[in-house]
Amino acid sequence: MASVTSLSDSVQQHLASALSAVRPEAAGADPLLRRSDRADYQANGILALAKKAKANPRELAAEVVAHVVTGDELLKDVEVSGPGFLNLTIADRAITANLAARYADPERLGVPVVPDPGTTVIDYAQPNVAKEMHVGHLRSAVIGDSVVRLLEFTGENVVRRHHIGDWGTQFGMLIQYLDEHPHELDHKDAESLQASGQEAMSNLDRLYKTARKLFDSDEEFKTRSRRRVVDLQAGDPQTLAIWQKFVDESKIYFFSVFDKLDMEIQDADIVGESGYNDMLAETCRLLEESGVAVRSEGALCVFFEDVLGPDGKQVPLIVQKSDGGYGYAATDLSAIRDRVFHLKADTLLYVVDARQALHFRMVFETARRAGWLGDGVTALQLAFGTILGKDGKPFKTREGESVKLVDLLDEAVDRASAVVREKAQDLSEEEIAERGTQVGVGAVKYADLSTSANRDYKFDLDQMVSLNGDTSVYLQYAYARIQSILRKAPEGVHPSAHPELTLHAAERALGLHVDAFAETVADAAREYAPHKLAAYLYQLASLYTSFYDKCPVLKAGSPDQVANRLFLCDVTARTLHRGMALLGIRTPERL
Repeated sequence: MASVTSLSDSVQQHLASALSAVRPEAAGADPLLRRSDRADYQANGILALAKKAKANPRELAAEVVAHVVTGDELLKDVEVSGPGFLNLTIADRAITANLAARYADPERLGVPVVPDPGTTVIDYAQPNVAKEMHVGHLRSAVIGDSVVRLLEFTGENVVRRHHIGDWGTQFGMLIQYLDEHPHELDHKDAESLQASGQEAMSNLDRLYKTARKLFDSDEEFKTRSRRRVVDLQAGDPQTLAIWQKFVDESKIYFFSVFDKLDMEIQDADIVGESGYNDMLAETCRLLEESGVAVRSEGALCVFFEDVLGPDGKQVPLIVQKSDGGYGYAATDLSAIRDRVFHLKADTLLYVVDARQALHFRMVFETARRAGWLGDGVTALQLAFGTILGKDGKPFKTREGESVKLVDLLDEAVDRASAVVREKAQDLSEEEIAERGTQVGVGAVKYADLSTSANRDYKFDLDQMVSLNGDTSVYLQYAYARIQSILRKAPEGVHPSAHPELTLHAAERALGLHVDAFAETVADAAREYAPHKLAAYLYQLASLYTSFYDKCPVLKAGSPDQVANRLFLCDVTARTLHRGMALLGIRTPERL
């Protein structure tokens, strides 16, 4: 299906040609069009143009207006306002016709794909092997998933990477303990390959705590564990086989959590720290030979003039420690080499906690100096803020521990199920449970995505599952209400566009906003900003509520008006449904 030119783009083109007709030297000038509360749009670009041409702005504006065609096709009215602004009103027919063109494309709603897509590797959702996922893992997963959906929808080639923590000295202790207690990770039901995620996590958690206790209290066990790290890094087959058990067991757990989050994670996309082991020595050699990294007190370091410690001395990025071990930097730099030269990425996107900003700045700069991030490659950290409790402090349990992600999701689903049960009129218990899950998980995701990623936000479940205010439940109920109206339409009356009808002010406001969906999606994808889409959808639901209050749908004045208002309802519902799906949130048909 061909993409649909939005009304604002059509007006922009219309004004640009009027401008160049009046002033040929102004060809290509931006009319600076924006939505306005005085009219549908206001164009402010003539002021700058008049200043440049040393002309009177009101006179120049009047000349432009004389060249603008008004009528039913696009612009109903154009008038000069103030010192030289243009106020523009769109024709009702144009609004309805444009929405009809979008409606004819149910999959994409006329949203274009980018003309020259690139390849983006996005690194997000990075849990650690043998460790429980906590609330701190939520943002990377949810923001990353939505950005992937937005980029793919606009036509970008996206490669997902989940850089899980599956390597390092802590594995020596775990491997040694499991070697000495080989049945610790056995499942109760040996026949069942599908152990539950919770069982897998409790096995790992128990083993980790017992091994840690032994490591701290038994010097001989500590020595054996440290030898095991050497064996692991040397690729000893027996040690690697035990290590693999930890990875496999953790994946059972990870997949169960991502399933709860209603996120699809493919095994092939999980390339942990261990995936770059074979490249580490070469990465270090290339950095040292090119002079990008130098030896300092036995360690391989990269120095930066603007990165100083409290003592005023330069703080380096340590690529290889003095004992020969490799730090995170070696792995991250090797991953960049793999993503640029093997995966052919032109954009590298890292959805990582803002507290790691300095590390990534140093890693990206090192990769630039080494020539691995050429002019055609962008590397960017999509840094996110912290989740806070209602008290404004980092979100913890009463005991001061990190909140388990599974517990948090379960509680959100419980609260949402109570809200659904209270409102439900004709839903079975099974349906209430299903809707409760969709509403609860949607509430958690939306609270995260409706906040700009780099800001902290307060985690308040009561507010998140509220039917009032900027919540996903409000949007889901707006969608379900539209579906209810569509089901109640009289037999033989179907949603259909009638461009000949005059529109009520609430219909116009809703129609113009629906038409702006394509631009919003393009902006949100280009800026990696799901919060812009969330804000658009909340305004869409609010404008729909206003339309619903002021414009009877099924009791409209004529059959054509009923059909046209049903059409407005349906195109709004499709836009809500598509937009929420790009945030990774479900829209139930009934609530």
